[in-house]
Parts: sequence; C-alpha cells; structure tokens
Amino acid sequence: MKSLVECCALISMFLLSCSGQAEEHPLISPAGPDCTQIQALSPQSPSGVYWIKPSPVKPPFQVFCEMRPDGGWTVLQRRSGAAVSFDRTWAAYRLGFGNYSEDHWLGLMMVSLLTENKTWALRVDLWDHGNATAFAHYQDFRLDGEGAAFRLHVGEYRGDAGDAVRGAFPGIDQDGFGFSTADRDNDGCRPCIFGDVVQEACASSDAGGWWFSRCGSAALNGEWRPDGEHLGWEAGLHWDTWKGQEAYSMRASRMMVRSM
Repeated sequence: MKSLVECCALISMFLLSCSGQAEEHPLISPAGPDCTQIQALSPQSPSGVYWIKPSPVKPPFQVFCEMRPDGGWTVLQRRSGAAVSFDRTWAAYRLGFGNYSEDHWLGLMMVSLLTENKTWALRVDLWDHGNATAFAHYQDFRLDGEGAAFRLHVGEYRGDAGDAVRGAFPGIDQDGFGFSTADRDNDGCRPCIFGDVVQEACASSDAGGWWFSRCGSAALNGEWRPDGEHLGWEAGLHWDTWKGQEAYSMRASRMMVRSM
C-alpha cells in the first residue's frame, strides 16, 4: 500500500499534467517512457511537446523533447529572457512552471521520477550575450527524491564550459547537495564567509532555486540580466568556469537529459 505522501505526490503530478502548463495540449496516450525512447522508436519525430510515462504505475506528464542527431533529450530547464521569473518557492520548483515550448522549469518531482531508473546523461548548454556557446556534459545524472531534498548526483564531466558543478575553486562542489529555494534552505552555509560578507542562505541572494553547496560556481536560475548588467557575483545565470569568477550573467541556458 502506498503512503499518504506518495499518494499526494501522484495526485499533484496528475493535476499538473491536466492544468497549468498542460492547458495547450489535450491529454493523449504517452508517446513513450522518455524522449530518448520516442526518437529511437520514431527517428523522424520532430522537437516539440510530448507526453511521456517513465513509470508504469505513475501518471504521465508533459515535457519538451529536443530531438538531436545524438538522441532525444528531455528538457529540464530553458531560459532566454526575463519573461518567466525563476524567483519561486519550493512548491513551484517541485512541480514546475513556465511554458514547455518556451522558458520553463520541468519540476523536481518529474526529474526525480524520470531519473530513478536507467542511466542518464545531463547536458547544459550556455549562450553569452555575444552569441558564443559552450556546453557541459555529465554522465550518471540523477536526483534523489523529495525526502532527500532532491539531492544532485553527477558523474564524469566533459565539454568546453568547464565543470562548474564541482567548482571553479576548492570546497564548493555541488554534487551531493540538496536543492534550495528562498523558503527551503538545504545549502552548505552555516554560514559561509566570503571576505567580509556573511552568507546564511545562497538562495536568498541568487533569487532562484539551485543545488548550492557553499553557494558554488554554477547557478542558472537567478534573476535574468541584460548585457552590461552583471551586478553581483551571485546574481543572474552564472557558470563561472566558462566566464571566470567575475560577475557574468548568461543570455540563455538549457538543461536536458537523455537515457543511455
């Protein structure tokens, strides 16, 4: 028999799939368990919004599938401007927000469910304000469940953006840390001391949820900033191993996963 918490989580996921982000797309049979399998079964499938059903005993939900030559990728996060605020509560990050076809956050519950089985790779794509691009690829990506604060796990890194998750300098590795929002602090600061600055909670200054560790050198859910307004090292969309430890907020970012 399922626990009350598990039942409530299932109901929440079903309601999300039937309202909110899902309004534009009527309920249809899932195309597959994930975007990777959808492309494998139908190689000509275009990028777009699909219903997926990763678990045979849990409700389906919608995702944006980015169909690429190297496989079908399930988009977890997309940012391209200031239209969608990422300064949200734990509840919002838990279930997701935004428009699947545009800027959005898929939802920690969905990502945890998606990655609890199989082996997954995470790809982070970055765009700066001069349209230069970089990427970070991690093997063995997964999130623990809500009871473990959706703790982040990543494996081997490759790419040209640098391994910002493990840090631009020692002591700030975000691998193995839970997710934090302004109303749910799971970071490693008790407090953190940066020169003459005392930081009690990373999410309070970043204005967006993330796996902060000791604030860290990666955080892509902060306040979106236009070119030239890179105020504060902790603000904006930053990936410090690409642009250095000086304040720089990316123009756009995308996080997506595929099953291996």
